Amino acid sequence: MTNDDEPSTLARRQLGRFLRDSREISGMSMDRAAKLAELSKTALQRIETGGVKKLRLRDIQALCEIYQVDAADGVRAVELAKQAQVNSWYTAFGGLYSDTTFNMYVGLSASARHLTAYHEIVLGLVQTADYARALISAFYRDDSPADIERRVELRLKRQTIVTRKTDPVRLDLVLHESALHRVIGGPKVMAAQLRQLAEISKLPNISLRIQPFAAGCARGIPHGPFVILDFGTDARGNPVEPPLVYFEGNGKADLYLEKDEDVRRYDEIASAIRGSSLDESRTRDLIRRVARSYEP
Repeated sequence: MTNDDEPSTLARRQLGRFLRDSREISGMSMDRAAKLAELSKTALQRIETGGVKKLRLRDIQALCEIYQVDAADGVRAVELAKQAQVNSWYTAFGGLYSDTTFNMYVGLSASARHLTAYHEIVLGLVQTADYARALISAFYRDDSPADIERRVELRLKRQTIVTRKTDPVRLDLVLHESALHRVIGGPKVMAAQLRQLAEISKLPNISLRIQPFAAGCARGIPHGPFVILDFGTDARGNPVEPPLVYFEGNGKADLYLEKDEDVRRYDEIASAIRGSSLDESRTRDLIRRVARSYEP
């Protein structure tokens, strides 16, 4: 941590989304909610947009009570408010924030306008049900079959942000060639997954490229999986929200980089990876060729 570190805006933004959604679900107007919480309408607006740097825990508790949120979610909201005060060069979320209500990445990706991703297995947003089921079952070994299916269903529902016909999120995805050869769920599952990849890559909002083994390391460094989230601009051309870099925790806390220089560095790494990758046409040809190799 350096002296110029400031409290994360990410926790404030996530908390604001939760409180706004909770208010709307309760059917309460902003004027009414602000009055009951003894806040000005402007103050409540700023809380909902993540614009309040010093959140008062009693305000968060009062709003949760007014909206009659679940007790466990109320506790998480207060913890999120505490997290918003922490100074750090990165933001880590796990445990409390890994459930469906407070899953940080799910909420952020749904709000994003453009996702730039590099992965070494097939990204969740373009997985088939069987591929997702094989991964989820291997990770959540103690879950019941019903819980596994619920997780698979939630993952597939998330894919609508890139597959919907109206205003889909733009996805620039680079997969390392190893993703095509790392067998998940068996040859039949892999064949179906790769065929779907080839088809979904034809969507106008999706760009898919393969970085071949022969490309080595872009920028001369081993680069693990990451996602850059861009939230677009408003009518004046200003960013709706600052962009972020996301790293999946794989059982530990997920990590987010918010500083401009960090996001810029990963933009440059993503550009270098794309530059060392096959073009979209050759990518589809390779994917289809590997898919055939899995078929009997």
